[in-house]
Amino acid sequence: MFKILISDKLEKEGLDILTADKRFTVDCKFGIPADELQRVIKDYDALIVRSGTQVTSQIIEAADKLKVIGRAGVGLDNVDLQAATKKGVVAMNTPAGNTTSTAEQTISLIMALSRNIPQAVASLKSGKWERSKFTGVELYGKSLGIIGLGRIGSTVAKMAQAFGMVILGFDPYLSVEIAKKNGIKLVDLNEIYKTADYITVHIPKTDETTHMIGETQISLMKKTVRLINCARGGIIDEAALIKALQEKRIAGAALDVYEVEPPDFQSPLFKLDNCITTPHLGASTSEAQLNVAIEIAHAVKDALSGAGIRNAANFPSLSLESYKAIEPYLGLAERMGKFAGQLVQGRISNVTITYSGAVAQEKVTAVTMALSHGLLTPILGEDVNTINALSMMKERGVNIKEIVSNQEGEYVNAIALDISTDKEPFSLLGTLSSNKQPRIVKINSVYMETVPQGHMLFINNNDKPGIVGAIGTLLAAEKINIAAITLGRENQQGIAVSVVNVDSEIPESLIEKLRQTKNILFVKAIKV
Repeated sequence: MFKILISDKLEKEGLDILTADKRFTVDCKFGIPADELQRVIKDYDALIVRSGTQVTSQIIEAADKLKVIGRAGVGLDNVDLQAATKKGVVAMNTPAGNTTSTAEQTISLIMALSRNIPQAVASLKSGKWERSKFTGVELYGKSLGIIGLGRIGSTVAKMAQAFGMVILGFDPYLSVEIAKKNGIKLVDLNEIYKTADYITVHIPKTDETTHMIGETQISLMKKTVRLINCARGGIIDEAALIKALQEKRIAGAALDVYEVEPPDFQSPLFKLDNCITTPHLGASTSEAQLNVAIEIAHAVKDALSGAGIRNAANFPSLSLESYKAIEPYLGLAERMGKFAGQLVQGRISNVTITYSGAVAQEKVTAVTMALSHGLLTPILGEDVNTINALSMMKERGVNIKEIVSNQEGEYVNAIALDISTDKEPFSLLGTLSSNKQPRIVKINSVYMETVPQGHMLFINNNDKPGIVGAIGTLLAAEKINIAAITLGRENQQGIAVSVVNVDSEIPESLIEKLRQTKNILFVKAIKV
């Protein structure tokens, strides 16, 4: 008999799935205080939450029997994943439950923006008849630029095609073949910015995507462009957007999400006639709430009954012995993936992972999942997890190959990562130090020993004197402390590689100064 605690309101249909199974005892304690939850959780095998319950490390640590945490919704921001993983608790969510509702909200905002519907309604209700004032534009024949072609972005594309729109897409993890099959023309971001009549974003908010559409990007756009954001607040820089709307440099914008929620209602966003705003309604449909309830109920039921685990965000099911053996390699692989995912150039087509040494004696699928998770995280954020990473690779037409080598290579225990793209190949070699800490020991053809951790600078430069000093001087001027710096080169006077570990975030202004430094050819801030 399994005991399940549900601490946030769940639709009846989800409850019925669990209560109908005689193996489960289901207790509903909606809105239970954190201290009480910490006290009673020790008796439960599963916990189902929405966004209201904060599943802290203290609550997880107090759970003696807990096997599964299920979140009825997208993301697991309110669950301490590190604590869950350490405790051996599977944490899962429902990433597909709000796909249709968010896609429909996007299309609704596109149409409302095109036909000035909210403004016209307000005018009419105030007793005015202003037909000519609210003349709109048609969607037919217009180009829609979609940034991010995961579940929601792809659904938006299908819906928009029904209106006769031309779809331009940007997603470095979607193959040209699959995009073409779905009627999407893959282009780079600048082409979307310069040519699209409408631009909508469907990507997670990460360090890479925060303010990815700012004043520079908006300056490339047509004056008739309309911007839509139903993804995450902050992907579009609100200050730059307000300025562009006020100066009529773009035709309009529609927002369902904001940099701070609830937002500052004194913001010009809520006063501009060419901006439509809604209060984060993307997943707010009765169908979406029903879908996530049913989805999480089935997922928890299957996990408890041994019928499989899906949409887990931490690690696949492993025996304790196997997990202990591969645990250090899981960390190495995920960090290698994150490192590569921020540096690889072009559209990924093939990923080859070669295992040698002790790790090759274990089942390496979990390690491949961890590496794939890391590789996709910089672009997909919370939509990807250890369990679904491989299927998301396949959905995007990326071929992934595992090679288990019985031959001793350059290092006794190693993971080699080779990535093929439509631009330049990229490769890494990783191993563990004597105390089992992750190390990257080769980047492309350059040998060096780098600790993949925290904030880092990756630099390609001409092998000339003074580079290290220039880097140190610029970092010191910004009061950024260097934790470690590793250097490598393929040959004397050729191209060198510098990797700098620092103690704090690196501002874009400093990156630009480094780019302008003599003999520095490429620089990028990454976070692992």
